[in-house]
Amino acid sequence: MLRRGPEDLYKAVATATCRAMQEAVIYLPADVKRVIANAATVENNSVAAGEYENIMKNIVAAEHLGVPLCQDTGVPIVYLTLPPDAPFSPVLFDAVAEGIRQATIRVPLRPNVVDPLTRHNSGDNTGTGMPAVHVRPGERFQVTVLPKGAGAENVSRVVMLLPTQAEKIEEVVVQTMLIAEGRPCPPVILGVGIGGTFDSAPALAKEALLLPVDEMNEFEQKLCDAVNQLGIGPMGLGGVTTALAVKVKTAACHTASLPVAVNVQCWANRHATVEVDW
Repeated sequence: MLRRGPEDLYKAVATATCRAMQEAVIYLPADVKRVIANAATVENNSVAAGEYENIMKNIVAAEHLGVPLCQDTGVPIVYLTLPPDAPFSPVLFDAVAEGIRQATIRVPLRPNVVDPLTRHNSGDNTGTGMPAVHVRPGERFQVTVLPKGAGAENVSRVVMLLPTQAEKIEEVVVQTMLIAEGRPCPPVILGVGIGGTFDSAPALAKEALLLPVDEMNEFEQKLCDAVNQLGIGPMGLGGVTTALAVKVKTAACHTASLPVAVNVQCWANRHATVEVDW
C-alpha cells in the first residue's frame, strides 16, 4: 500500500532505520562470514587459529542470543536510497534520527555519540551531524546502515598524492595497516577511495565497505596480498591473514591531484539494508 503523507513517511523511515540498525549490529552479512571462515581454514598459526575460533563463537552467540556482536555498537552511518517517486525532504533526516533513537533503546545500543569539544553524551546516539546520512538515487526506497566502531575508524587515513604517484597507492594502503597494527581488531576489511576531492575520497572509502567482500578484482587482490605480507594477523597476534578483503571505489578527480583514503573496518563488517514500506 502506498503511503503519501509526511507522517507516514516519517514513521516508515524511522521503522526501517531502527530495524536495519538492529540487524546490522547482531547479524553479520553472509559474504563477511564466508571470508572469515575461509581465512580460518588457511591459518597455520595456532594462536591465530584460536582467535578465529573465538570470532566464530562470537558470531554464533550473537545470532543465538539476539545481542550485538561487539560492545562498541559504533556510530550510525546511514545511506538512504531514493527512487524517483520518493520525496526528498527534511522529514527523512528527522526520521532516520528517530530510528536510531529507537534502536538505542530496543537493541540496546551503547550510547557512543558525544559533542566533539565538551564530550557531552547525548545518550541516544544522535547529535549535530549524527547520524551521518548519505542520500543516493536508486530504483528502490531503502535504508542501509553501517555502524562504525572507533577502534577501526581511528586508524583510517586520507593522503593527497600527486598525479604522478599512482604507484604509491599500494604503499598508502599497506602503511595504513602497518601504523594501525592490532588496534582495529584485525583481520580487517579495508575500504579504499581513490579520486574525487579531499572530502569525497573518505566517503568513497567508507561506501566501499558495503561492496561484496567475497570477490575482489585484480587490483583489489593485489592490495590485499600486500597487506597480508605484514603478518599482523588476527588481533595483531600474528598470522596469515591481516586483511580479509580490500574493496575500492573511484571517482574522477582534478588533473593536479590524486586523493587516496583508506577506511579501516574490523572483522565485524556490520551493515544491513531494509526496504522502506511507504
